[in-house]
Amino acid sequence: MNKLRSETSRTIKKDADTTHWNWKRGGLMSFNLAQGSLSNWAAGGDNFSMTVNGYFNYFFFYKKDRQSWDNNMDVNLGYVQSTSLGSRKNDDRFDFLSKYGYKVDTTGKWYLSTLFNFRSQFFDGYTYSNNIPDFSSSFLSPAYVILSVGFDYKPTDRLSMFISPLTSRSTIITNSVLAQKGIYGIPAGQHSINEIGAFATINYSNLIAKNVTYKGRLDLFSNYASNPQNVDLFMTNLFSFKINRYFSATYSLDMIYDDNIRLFGPNHTSPGLQTKSLIGIGFLKPLNVKKR
Repeated sequence: MNKLRSETSRTIKKDADTTHWNWKRGGLMSFNLAQGSLSNWAAGGDNFSMTVNGYFNYFFFYKKDRQSWDNNMDVNLGYVQSTSLGSRKNDDRFDFLSKYGYKVDTTGKWYLSTLFNFRSQFFDGYTYSNNIPDFSSSFLSPAYVILSVGFDYKPTDRLSMFISPLTSRSTIITNSVLAQKGIYGIPAGQHSINEIGAFATINYSNLIAKNVTYKGRLDLFSNYASNPQNVDLFMTNLFSFKINRYFSATYSLDMIYDDNIRLFGPNHTSPGLQTKSLIGIGFLKPLNVKKR
């Protein structure tokens, strides 16, 4: 289980400063499938339903003397099919984070760092009101790009806290139809906006109980120019409950609050907390960690 914990950690354990060249890479892949069917069921329900979810994580880390470079990619895809609702996706995200740091203290815990983060999705997305689809997102619509300079505090190999007073966050919509709607805080007819503010990201991974691994990330952003007190939040949580070498139960909980996304209220004029929760049992494959 210690091997699984190290492979799913976003922050990789660092070697001593005497290491001149050091590459580490690895990751995790999981696949969950759930299916249900009813026949002459008096209590009612869908005659057939099927849910498929996949998760892929890959990291590569480099260190030389005082320099460190952490890279992490997360990909989530999900699909649900039922007789009453038809087919639709229930998960779709790819997220790449790259962080370069230069150690600035003798304890090896503080790094002067730059951070790049890119997050978007692969396929078209729809919101549903009274089971009527409304086109709401697509590939690179929206896409979020964060460029940041700050300090990275790494007290252990399980925890990393990056804090920046100077961050640029861009929101992009490449789809022309969506650009005309004036959503995601972008004025109608435009394809992007840029915000300057403060940013923090906390990454934590640990074995929290026997055969139970947790991996989480919390991003916070405050826009200096508009309602800085309304802090945007992006949080992911993944719990893995190991059954045997290749099978496990997983529970994921994602939460997003973005003051620019106003899809709530009677006239879709209010921001709100977005949540997504998925439970599954299926295949779990740690990707081999390699060091060079």
